[in-house]
Amino acid sequence: MIWVILAFGLVAIAEGLVLALAPSRVEQVLAMMARLPVETRRLIGLVSVAVGATLVALVRWVGF
Repeated sequence: MIWVILAFGLVAIAEGLVLALAPSRVEQVLAMMARLPVETRRLIGLVSVAVGATLVALVRWVGF
């Protein structure tokens, strides 16, 4: 359970840094994403989940 809380904390730090350091760029990226078709956004989300799951599995396999 502690790993889940740690993961959420790290995600919050990463997202907070992006918003703090480049808020106007975030607006541009969100506008670009809004122009993409729903299927493309869904594919981007699925690829992100697959990459994240692979990274977690790799780190667990290595033993960190």
